Amino acid sequence: MIGEASPVETGPVTIHTTHPFATPEPERDPLRRLRGRMSAPVSVWAAGQGAGRTGWTLSSFLVVDGDPAEVMGVLDEDSALAEQLTAPGPVSGWPFTVNLLGWQHRGLADAFAGVAPAPGGPFTLGHWRDSDWGPVLDDAPGWLGVRLRSVPDHEGWSLLVRGTVDRVELGDEPAEGMLAYVRGRYRAVSLEASRSR
Repeated sequence: MIGEASPVETGPVTIHTTHPFATPEPERDPLRRLRGRMSAPVSVWAAGQGAGRTGWTLSSFLVVDGDPAEVMGVLDEDSALAEQLTAPGPVSGWPFTVNLLGWQHRGLADAFAGVAPAPGGPFTLGHWRDSDWGPVLDDAPGWLGVRLRSVPDHEGWSLLVRGTVDRVELGDEPAEGMLAYVRGRYRAVSLEASRSR
């Protein structure tokens, strides 16, 4: 009959454990495959105050002890944070923060990476306060106050950002574990488990 809805037959629904359009594993770049097997801590690097805040999720970074201590990270050159850190700034270098994330922050990490929606901007997720170095996540397991040491250089496809650590603050250890990134997925890393080994 015209205008009458007819039943639609559907086949079984298949749930993939991997992305159905991803390049098959043997054809992927071996360096990227090796890097994917390295667990990396997840952080949000942030700068600015109030409405001028910018931030980006980084898992490719290194903290180096010394006098002074330093932090180095690989930043997407197209991010708003990269634009701010490469703009002409104060003589002592642009200040910024490095906020470590716990398992409970994985949605926030996606929002700052630009892969998840954040109506009103990513700083509406979580509770942030301004510091002398930039935005600080209130329940971060730890954060650094940093000053840019030199103009970021191009390294590979990204910018290498190098800064001097002015301040170190430790927060509470997250009950569900720290947020880590391995093989394209978030993992919870328990500090208690790592102490017992």
